[in-house]
Amino acid sequence: MKTFLAFLLALAPLGAEVTVIKNATIMTESGKGTIKGSVLVRDGKIAEVGESVMIPPGATVIDASGQWVIPGIIDCHSHIAVDGNVNEGSVSVSSMVNIKDVINPDDIAIYRALAGGVTTANILHGSANSIGGQTIVLKMRWGKDAEGLIFEGATPGIKFALGENPKRAGNPQPAGRGPAGPLRYPATRMGVEDTIREAFNEAKQYKAEWDAYDAAVKAGQHPIPPRKDLKLEPLKEVLEGKRFVHAHCYRADEILMLIRIADDYGFKIKTFQHVLEGYKVADEIAAHGAGASTFSDWWGYKMEAIDAIPYNAALMAKKGIVVSLNSDDAELMRRLNTEAAKAMKYGGISREDALAMVTINPAKQLAIDNRVGSIEPGKDADLVIYDQDPLSNFSKVQKVLIDGNKYFDRDQEVSGRPRKEAEKQKLIEMERQQRIPTGGRRGQ
Repeated sequence: MKTFLAFLLALAPLGAEVTVIKNATIMTESGKGTIKGSVLVRDGKIAEVGESVMIPPGATVIDASGQWVIPGIIDCHSHIAVDGNVNEGSVSVSSMVNIKDVINPDDIAIYRALAGGVTTANILHGSANSIGGQTIVLKMRWGKDAEGLIFEGATPGIKFALGENPKRAGNPQPAGRGPAGPLRYPATRMGVEDTIREAFNEAKQYKAEWDAYDAAVKAGQHPIPPRKDLKLEPLKEVLEGKRFVHAHCYRADEILMLIRIADDYGFKIKTFQHVLEGYKVADEIAAHGAGASTFSDWWGYKMEAIDAIPYNAALMAKKGIVVSLNSDDAELMRRLNTEAAKAMKYGGISREDALAMVTINPAKQLAIDNRVGSIEPGKDADLVIYDQDPLSNFSKVQKVLIDGNKYFDRDQEVSGRPRKEAEKQKLIEMERQQRIPTGGRRGQ
């Protein structure tokens, strides 16, 4: 009966796109663990994964003999694909601005991320503000327009920041007025806390006004609606659990401070980002229910990072925190697979648990684990094929599929370079010719 059911599942409907990746070592990051077998993809979804998968007639077959397949890598903290500056640093609370408005689908970092196996990324506002701008989750669908990059249905977020960045430690502001007007508050850590609390005092009042209005409408009345405030609307969504908080932080005392604020106002921190002293307060982070998205081995690059240690990720994970490893850097983004391997080196965690820190764990932190992060039937076919062990320094990405569509192919990339170089030189020559004035000597 089970074999017959598998046969029926393998029969694709007329016109369906079907791909089979066969003979691979598959790190499923699910209950199946690591197996040798095949993955069947139909209409952008994983239809079947197992040691023996029937290949439907007409399917595109990728023979991955001697190669490895993993779920698409997910970066929970990135700033790529943004047109212009990622910070709006002029005000302390910039919750009205939105990364969605400045997505740049032509950023070459998207393609380079693909070449490193990254299929999804959480694109964050900068950290110049105690409460920064709204965030967006993207899929690395290189060649699509801005709308085509957006991860459909992903819960939106907002960036918070603590410590040196929002208090402007690298740009000290003396009391009084600057050349362009009043200097920005806050300039201290305690000022950062006050800024966040005051913003949520306003947001609570704003929410109460809208709640009263909605109740009146429900009762059949016709009141005048409150004025919509674009700064407070995202914070109202935070209070309602409709928008995630991703908080840039380093020091243990400030992590505890933000947990207290969240508890006081009745919301949850979805992820602490960087969280380099998270190992000191791991019990408290776990009790709050927050995730931790950290660096593998960055420390000492500024005063806040002095107490950072490379065991941080493993120590937090052992306390029950969902931990991911992020890049915060377009270059490092291409090597998150080996960032995960460092957690094995320093923390002694298993191969599967290490890979989870760049696949299923960030998916859980972004609440998209029902769609991506593991290789299971029903999930999006976001898959990466490596030529060897993906946690090895020597491994190279061979192919990347997103929603079952191939967006990167190493062989095609390498073989196509001479053509691209010839096209580039042709365009350069055309531009040079257009710069030469016509109708007389140059300089006339």
